[in-house]
Amino acid sequence: MSRSSTKSRSTKETSIEISIDLDGSGRTEISTGIPFFDHMLDQIGRHGGFDLSVQATGDLHIDTHHTVEDVSIVLGEAFAEALGDKSGVRRFASGLYPLDEALMEVALDLSGRPFFVWNVELPDGLPMGQPAFDPALAEHIFQSFATAAGITLHITYKDGRNVHHILEAAFKGLARCLRDAVKVEDTGGIPSTKGSL
Repeated sequence: MSRSSTKSRSTKETSIEISIDLDGSGRTEISTGIPFFDHMLDQIGRHGGFDLSVQATGDLHIDTHHTVEDVSIVLGEAFAEALGDKSGVRRFASGLYPLDEALMEVALDLSGRPFFVWNVELPDGLPMGQPAFDPALAEHIFQSFATAAGITLHITYKDGRNVHHILEAAFKGLARCLRDAVKVEDTGGIPSTKGSL
């Protein structure tokens, strides 16, 4: 069975279409109008091993917030739909993820219960790219994705001085954990004593 989904959302603030294939090869096609955000979403597809297409337009003349938030929500919804009933998946994944001087810890559970913990205090850093990406939006991206996807997600800062490196290590860590957690290793059923996730 194909584990893929296409989701779209249109409001007065944004227009978004996202396709994801959890059993892809890491091919990505990302365009949100926010170069740094595109770079981070590319990490999710490539390091997650997902085929990921994100096409979004938004009211960037006002702020990047609406586009970042709505894309994160739709991506979470598409991920949840593609995952289906989670039969046979590993479910849990965690690890430490370095990028040069930065080190981040990511742990997640495909629990069906949205919960998010962000133990990260970012060092001072200027907004990146044009239009500018405010690093403070990163927490909102992960929270919106985790809530819409129905996962438990913990992200913890371990080390780092460069804001770009810290955020990229977090996105790569999320991607690798998702890649591990969605792997089907047991066709015997859903990995929960309740019988559902």
